[in-house]
Amino acid sequence: QVQLVESGGGLVQPGGSLRLSCVGSGRAFSSYIMGWFRQAPGAEREFVAVITGSSGVIDYGDSVKGRFTISRDNAKNTVYLQMNSLKPEDTAVYYCAADEFYATFVRDPSAMDYWGKGTLVTVSS
Repeated sequence: QVQLVESGGGLVQPGGSLRLSCVGSGRAFSSYIMGWFRQAPGAEREFVAVITGSSGVIDYGDSVKGRFTISRDNAKNTVYLQMNSLKPEDTAVYYCAADEFYATFVRDPSAMDYWGKGTLVTVSS
């Protein structure tokens, strides 16, 4: 069993930056593929970023490429999402996710092994 706890959300002005963190419990953290999704009010869940256990494979959703960076520190059981050049349309609840398979992130997130409870990011002046 893995528990995921996100932090770092808040209110930021357009053009600003935030760094989200997700701490995972359990000894097998490094074996999980980790990622971030987001869901804005009235919208469907959207893939943001994914990173494999060794950080060898990283991918991003088209809307955040070039602005967001995902990373992980397996010694701290933590995955990060550095968000730069934030826009109002980035406003959403951001969820951390963990799964054994990369395909889950890109094909069937509904089958994800574990989800965090989310952290709210609001981009507004």
